[in-house]
Amino acid sequence: MPRYRLTIEYDGRPYRGFQAQDDLPSVQVSIERAVEAFCGETLRVHAAGRTDTGVHATGQVIHIDLAKDWRAEVVRDALNAHLRPQPIVVLEAQVAPDDWHARFSATGRRYLYRILNRRAPPGLDQGRVWHVAKPLDAQAMHEAAQALVGHHDFTTFRHIHCQAKSPEKTLDVARVSRDGEEVRLVFEARSFLHRQVRSLTGSIVEVGIGRWSASDLKAALEARDRAACGPVAPADGLYLTGVDYAPNASK
Repeated sequence: MPRYRLTIEYDGRPYRGFQAQDDLPSVQVSIERAVEAFCGETLRVHAAGRTDTGVHATGQVIHIDLAKDWRAEVVRDALNAHLRPQPIVVLEAQVAPDDWHARFSATGRRYLYRILNRRAPPGLDQGRVWHVAKPLDAQAMHEAAQALVGHHDFTTFRHIHCQAKSPEKTLDVARVSRDGEEVRLVFEARSFLHRQVRSLTGSIVEVGIGRWSASDLKAALEARDRAACGPVAPADGLYLTGVDYAPNASK
């Protein structure tokens, strides 16, 4: 059975996350139904990351196994035709080795969090950014976030229902920058805990507003206590922007 690697983007607002849930709309079920409409096959889609309710993606990676050896571009175009008018698009499709897995073969994941930092609320980007009206000091946020980089126990920034075996993760990148009215936070790691990025973002924003110092953020990390976490950022501004794999892993 040929295995296909698909890179997809989606607007997470209409869905209760990526993963299939009973009688609730999900990205996974929408794609599985598009596959069935395309070639009559009932199958399970495997993804690099299970994004939460309302979280978006510009570079999610999934894989599917089909009975017939279709050309990759046919798979891409057929799925897009059957996904329409839902806000899910297959950007790229390619044949992958049988032992390649969208989740388990991944060596890194990248997330972007977008904050609209102005008095006026968003018009065109409603549901796609977190609106923070108070002025944010992006440089202070960036400097404070560097204490989070490296291997740590991230219990403070881990959702209480997280199913990961360990709260320890290695955060490779935590970068904050400003582009006009938008403050952007970029996080990179091999893997993340449940709601880790939103939890980190909310606490870093406390620094930007001036309610926390860099020392407060570091103390929250070292507390290893969920109660020490700042307000959790909403799903609106979060995007899975890319997944890394070893060179030639899917070619």
